[in-house]
Amino acid sequence: MAPLAPSTAASSPELRRKRTAAAPPPRSPPEPRRFCSISDVMRRARPVDAPPPLARARHVMALCEACGAGDRDEELLLCDICDRGRHTFCLRPILPAVPLGSWLCPDCAPTSIIRASLPRRQSKIVDFFRIEKGAEGGAVRPAKCGLSQDAKRRKRRSLVMHKKKRRLLPFVPTEDRVRRLEQMASAATALTSSKMEFSNELTYVPSMAPMSANQAKLEEGGMQVLTKEDKETIELCRSMLKRGECPPLLVVFDSHEGFTVQADAYIKDLTFLTEYTGDVDYLKNRENDGCDSIMTLLSPADPSQKLVICPDKRGNIARFINGINNHTPDGKKKQNVKCVRYDIDGECHVLLVACRDIARGEKLYYDYNGHEYAYPTHHFV
Repeated sequence: MAPLAPSTAASSPELRRKRTAAAPPPRSPPEPRRFCSISDVMRRARPVDAPPPLARARHVMALCEACGAGDRDEELLLCDICDRGRHTFCLRPILPAVPLGSWLCPDCAPTSIIRASLPRRQSKIVDFFRIEKGAEGGAVRPAKCGLSQDAKRRKRRSLVMHKKKRRLLPFVPTEDRVRRLEQMASAATALTSSKMEFSNELTYVPSMAPMSANQAKLEEGGMQVLTKEDKETIELCRSMLKRGECPPLLVVFDSHEGFTVQADAYIKDLTFLTEYTGDVDYLKNRENDGCDSIMTLLSPADPSQKLVICPDKRGNIARFINGINNHTPDGKKKQNVKCVRYDIDGECHVLLVACRDIARGEKLYYDYNGHEYAYPTHHFV
């Protein structure tokens, strides 16, 4: 049998060209992919117990929208929405430090502080400040009625002796009950706007420092003990507060300073105004805290046992008394309140006392630093 002739179609040059054109191009070899090693991942990861990141401070060229300067970049904040900058000290109210977490400029931030006044109904005030039932409607009792007979006899001594010993005076509540409600409503408004609970005492939270850590005898160099007479004055003021008889103070909102406290009546020198209250914690636990009102309570020889008062969640009107700029003569002249730490029954307490006569309508100021000079007050109003 003769061999078959090759197929004409198979050997057609046109068909070969079509097959060649229809064939897909050869694939190029895939580029090698780079994978992170587990050591790279662990090196870049934040620890579980790490504090939240700070709001972004400026590290690239930008200008402050308020002063127009671009210096002090470590204190120049960037808005997380519009990226415009503001110095912490150009903000009103001033920020004492770079805040934790995100930050929004005044133009982008929603109305964060709702200053709608708390209703001045007596029942609301009684519940908020936990005033003793049935005591809030009575007349203001004179301050002298709570003093012992010995204290009354001592008050009849000469004025020279009184000035020499410099005893504390109890505050004199406003006699007008309606005005007292307005005073307490202003404090309640400031506390609720700051998302704080009212507390007129030091509070001890299980996750913070225990009450047993607050021992005045541990203070390095010793702590002054409150005298018996002054202790009677403090107890009298505490009993008046429980009855709804508050010091004549009014909390107002200032566009430059934020919430601030002013005298609503004439206040004499050495008048006890309030105790600084809040949660008691170790300073080592608050090194990265965003609270701008931490107060020293105990300074022992062991730095790890140093205690502070943190009024970020609980506190009273003391939280809103502003500090002076202690770097200028004019700033120092504004001081009319002093902050003093006392040993009261073996525990440390911080008392705020008038250091001169205060006129009605005058704002209250004290030195945030005392002897430590650690608080940045250079740009305080």
